Amino acid sequence: MTDPGHAGSHLEIGIFARTFPRAMASEVAAAVRAAGFALTQLNLSAFGLPTIPAAERDAQGSPIDYGAIRASFATEGVRIWGVSATYNTIHPDPSARRRSTTAAVAYLPHAAELGAQVVTLCTGTRDPDDIWRRHPGNDGEDAWTDLRATLDQLLPAAEAAGVRLGVEPEAGNVVSDAARARRLLDELGGDAALVGIVLDPANLLDPSTARDQERILSAAFDELGDSVVCLHAKDVVTAGYAAAGTGLLDYDLVLRLHAGLPHAVPVVIQDAAEDDVARVRGFLYDNAPAPG
Repeated sequence: MTDPGHAGSHLEIGIFARTFPRAMASEVAAAVRAAGFALTQLNLSAFGLPTIPAAERDAQGSPIDYGAIRASFATEGVRIWGVSATYNTIHPDPSARRRSTTAAVAYLPHAAELGAQVVTLCTGTRDPDDIWRRHPGNDGEDAWTDLRATLDQLLPAAEAAGVRLGVEPEAGNVVSDAARARRLLDELGGDAALVGIVLDPANLLDPSTARDQERILSAAFDELGDSVVCLHAKDVVTAGYAAAGTGLLDYDLVLRLHAGLPHAVPVVIQDAAEDDVARVRGFLYDNAPAPG
């Protein structure tokens, strides 16, 4: 959504739908719009469904009506840009990995039915309990091989559904940084067109490296820019992550790099409390370079 009242009015800003947990999709959609957004990244957990439903029915036994969910957001003027399908793609238990991948493959056509352009993944960790927690086994070639084997199942399903898979470099996962994301794209060859990079600058830093963020982030944008489909907006703090504008991330730099991308991509707010959303939204607009 652009905002002519801010210098960065060329900026399209969206928000994670799960910022506004409600009982029904229509209530989530209304809350997203009331907060001033016309774009969202949807996780079905925002209204009580599993992120990747293992069945075609909800907890009450009713069929999941994906068309009705999309219509709820469309009625509010909110576009579902992306849908989360995060699970541990390199889970150390092959049977668990196989079950989750089968469910994800089945979900991809429904993500397209929701209107999503991109279905976001977690590239996984050898930690069996927390998909975002780093494990030393993530650096092994066997972990990389398992990721590639999982993608070999997901990529044809994504192509058939008409969506791209969103890969986000994340320190706790096997694609841990920009260099590993670049490696993945290069190895995929022609199939790289089915993958988009969700770039979260906060994921590429920690308090000890924040002082070197201009070099680190500039290199990441240079290395991945052609494949970036979205930026996530949160911040780096001593305890981990927090809402944008409350930590060590230089958003003048981030939004300048964003403006220099070869194509326009949205910025999606993450990790903001519902009562802090207005501040974060204004902060991003105010720090964006003026159009021109």
